[in-house]
Amino acid sequence: MSRFIWPDGKRAAVSLTFDDARPSQLDAGIPILDAYDLKATFYISTGRARERLSEWKDVLATGHEIGNHSMRHPCTGNFPWAREKALENYTLAQMAAELDEASAEIEALLGVRPLTFAYPCGQKYVGRGRELRSYVPLVAERFLAGRGWRDEGANDPAFCDPAQLMAMEFDGLSFEQLKVLIDQAAEQGLWLVLCGHEIGPGGRQTTLSDTLRAFCEYARDPRSGLWVDTVANVTRYVTEHRAAFD
Repeated sequence: MSRFIWPDGKRAAVSLTFDDARPSQLDAGIPILDAYDLKATFYISTGRARERLSEWKDVLATGHEIGNHSMRHPCTGNFPWAREKALENYTLAQMAAELDEASAEIEALLGVRPLTFAYPCGQKYVGRGRELRSYVPLVAERFLAGRGWRDEGANDPAFCDPAQLMAMEFDGLSFEQLKVLIDQAAEQGLWLVLCGHEIGPGGRQTTLSDTLRAFCEYARDPRSGLWVDTVANVTRYVTEHRAAFD
């Protein structure tokens, strides 16, 4: 099987993504990314984004992507904090309305219609038992791509479904641990999507600042062979070029 062709002879693609519009992303993450001129995708909670709206506008203006992460962040009711917004109690119509409401609010706040979506908790269903339904088709109708969470590998650009991209956890990894994932993707010509939350020196659901900085330095070295770009930009490239690959 022939190898997928990434732009400019790159060996693999990497997309950095961060969820929930957490303040540490502005305080600790953006300065690192901007210092190396690397672009990431931020799946925002509109409530949090309102608190520092002018700064999120600056993030968008400098070429980062702002994506949809739903209005209420519904997840399984097995998480006690999600019981009042449990996916088991949702319908497809309710989820569709929530996706549209979040996109409309992001557009009203930031002047841009989000192109990609991140599944809260990485869960892609509504209902339960025989009434359970996937809401991946709703995402496919509305967005270029839908990003998962805590998956087990990178995406094969010649085969992957953009509506349910696999994403691997960025939080807590040392650069040495991350480098293993990068090397695997580069060896196979894959698209590695990483997902983080807080950005800082440590703690729960935190991408380590030192790891992010080390990644940026490595990625900027032409010898790494990495194309680092937003989920939307890589999705566009993949969908445009895999017909030729086939």
